[in-house]
Amino acid sequence: QVQLVESGGGFVQAGESLRLSCTASGRIFFSSNIMSWFRQVPGKEREFVATIGTGGRSTDYVDSVKGRFTISRDDAKNTVNLQMTSLQPEDSAVYYCAAQKARSIIMPLLKSASDVDYWGQGTQVTVSS
Repeated sequence: QVQLVESGGGFVQAGESLRLSCTASGRIFFSSNIMSWFRQVPGKEREFVATIGTGGRSTDYVDSVKGRFTISRDDAKNTVNLQMTSLQPEDSAVYYCAAQKARSIIMPLLKSASDVDYWGQGTQVTVSS
C-alpha cells in the first residue's frame, strides 16, 4: 500500500503565505513518481494546481497560481512541498497531493486527475479577505 499524507493547511488572511507538505510512505519508489498538487472546492471538480517531474527538473502550474506558488520535492525525504504566497480567497480549497508512477523514461507532467495513481487525504486551506 501507498500512503500520501498532507500537512500544513490552515486559515490565513489574504496576502499571507502557507507551505503544504506531502510525505509518501509504503510501497512507493518516490523518486520514480511524478508528483502534483490538486485542489477542490465543494460542487466543483478537482483542479490541477502544480506538478513536478522526476528529478525536479520540470515544473508547471495552473495560470492562476503562476508566480505565487512554488512546488519542490525532496526525494531523500519522500516529500513534495507547495509554497504558497500572496494567497487570495479564491485559493481556498482542499488541497490534495497526488502521485503517478513513471511508466517510461519520458513522461508528461501530471495534470489530469484521471492519471493519478495515488491520492492523499487532503488538507484544508482557507483564505479570508
